Amino acid sequence: MKPVAETNIAFLGTGLMGKPMARRLSVAAYPVTAWNRTRTKAEALIADGVIVADTALLAVQQSGADVVITMLEDGDAVAAVIAQILPALRAGSIVIDMSSIQQSQAQALHALLQKQGVHFIDAPVSGGVIGAEAGSLAIMAGADEAVYLSVVELLSVMGKPQRVGGPGTGQLAKLCNQLIVGATINIVAEALLLAQAGGADPAAVRQALRGGFAESRILEVHGQRMLDRTFMPGGQVKSQAKDMENILIAAQHAGVDLPITRLVTDVYRSLLPVYPHADHSAALLALEQKNPGKRLSDRQDILPG
Repeated sequence: MKPVAETNIAFLGTGLMGKPMARRLSVAAYPVTAWNRTRTKAEALIADGVIVADTALLAVQQSGADVVITMLEDGDAVAAVIAQILPALRAGSIVIDMSSIQQSQAQALHALLQKQGVHFIDAPVSGGVIGAEAGSLAIMAGADEAVYLSVVELLSVMGKPQRVGGPGTGQLAKLCNQLIVGATINIVAEALLLAQAGGADPAAVRQALRGGFAESRILEVHGQRMLDRTFMPGGQVKSQAKDMENILIAAQHAGVDLPITRLVTDVYRSLLPVYPHADHSAALLALEQKNPGKRLSDRQDILPG
């Protein structure tokens, strides 16, 4: 890979996660040209030295992109954008999709780009907006080893990258991550509601559990959000619901039965019509609906409008 100041990046998708990720790359002296469907979200990066293009194709063309990073809503969006920019991709360039999509979609994109001599890395992330802003995202990369090594420095600006196998395996690793996250959020909600209903102080119970085997980042962050009843989005219900559906698809392809995953998927399916943009810790609200008259704390819910 070229020196940092000569490695041109087209960053496509500057929403909740993409914006701080693109900002970190620009601040680290990478030349970044950004595009977002809603242009104003990309324009917020101009003060950080990012150039904003009117279309995804222009972002690639104007930047002379050595690396294209996509951070989009789902696999269909990624495929549509890749189709738009395909004529502008140079042989030897690298497309890094950091969205959360189906493993089969990542593999199809790899095959498509390979025909044009373009390298592909699927590198979904975990850590939410907080991790994106801090540059501490867990980055799960599926790539050929040599291609991965050529961009590991770039990826390290945004977080902690780890190659987990060939193209497509990054998405599989992300699904494993989301399975653990989604299930643990629901277990934390059940534990705190049980503590409240049984007469204990749920905040004190959470504190007592920390440092023991039940300690986790979920208990720390999402447990506090539940106690505060603050459901403004970090990760969103709609994203978690999408991930849970993709986990079931991957399980079917792999020939394994995941009964707990099915239960957790049902929780997020039930929330999707009502609270699609709420933080995924809103699983607590689905649990309370199953337990009429039982509620964690007397605070008012803080939800996105």
